[in-house]
Amino acid sequence: MNNPDISVVVPLYNEEESLPELTAWIDRVAVAHGLSYEVIFVDDGSSDGSWRVIESLRQQFPAVRAIGFARNYGKSAALYCGFEAAQGEVVFTMDADLQDSPDEIPELRRMILEEGYDLVSGWKKKRYDPVGKRWPSKFFNWTARIASGIRLHDFNCGLKAYRRKVVKSIEVYGEMHRFIPILARKAGFRRIGEKVVEHRARKYGCSKFGLERMVKGYLDLITVLFMSHFGRSPMYFFGGLGTLMFLFGGVTTVWIIVAKLWKQSHDLPLRPVADQPLFYLAMLAVILGVQLFLAGFLGELVNRGSSDRNKYLIDKNL
Repeated sequence: MNNPDISVVVPLYNEEESLPELTAWIDRVAVAHGLSYEVIFVDDGSSDGSWRVIESLRQQFPAVRAIGFARNYGKSAALYCGFEAAQGEVVFTMDADLQDSPDEIPELRRMILEEGYDLVSGWKKKRYDPVGKRWPSKFFNWTARIASGIRLHDFNCGLKAYRRKVVKSIEVYGEMHRFIPILARKAGFRRIGEKVVEHRARKYGCSKFGLERMVKGYLDLITVLFMSHFGRSPMYFFGGLGTLMFLFGGVTTVWIIVAKLWKQSHDLPLRPVADQPLFYLAMLAVILGVQLFLAGFLGELVNRGSSDRNKYLIDKNL
């Protein structure tokens, strides 16, 4: 069987009300533009009737596929497994809450195929979220742009389009779904574009993300930037920093000892080495330098022996 033109990966958690409308909408858009498609729902351990709704939709729409987690792993895990299953020439991601519009799919696909982008990210320029959610998001996106050098206005937009080889080449783990463009660039895909997309008010339920995601977002940003630069060679960071601290501590210790011997030889007043705070700081720097160097060395050993695959417990599959 030929691969479909598009794959739409939809991670979801307790979204039973919106799934029928979203599926029908995707089907309507695909049929109107003559596109073969598949919709891959990834149920992230929902506690409502989402899985039953998906089973019903599969009877009505043969293009529906689904993966169900045994428990809630998070959006990154859902995207990871959805990307693994996707077979379409162009792969889309969108949220299940109907705030992302499937009407954007044809134009995003055209940008991938005709304009040569590897990844096109949506930009929710006009948002229907509360002010308390919009302004922290603006500040977060500004920080991510400055830190990563990727000029996107909305890193966290759920609506994105990818060439298939992009999603097969990146590893989305932890809470890194916010930084897929950074992961893609790290993997060698530098043609990253942006499109203003329609953002719709939530129709059913409530948001599954609280204010804590802002704190997690900044911690994840630090992590992904570190991994982008030093993930494959942690010795470059830890070993380099450890060497600098070791040299600082060693040189300072030698200077203190030499200064004491010089004063002794010239009968000048002097303080015992053990009475000087600088001596203890120098010793601390030496010890920390050795520990950081060893951390880098151990990181290299772990990195060489680690598996490149994440594992998630899947107890349902369609």
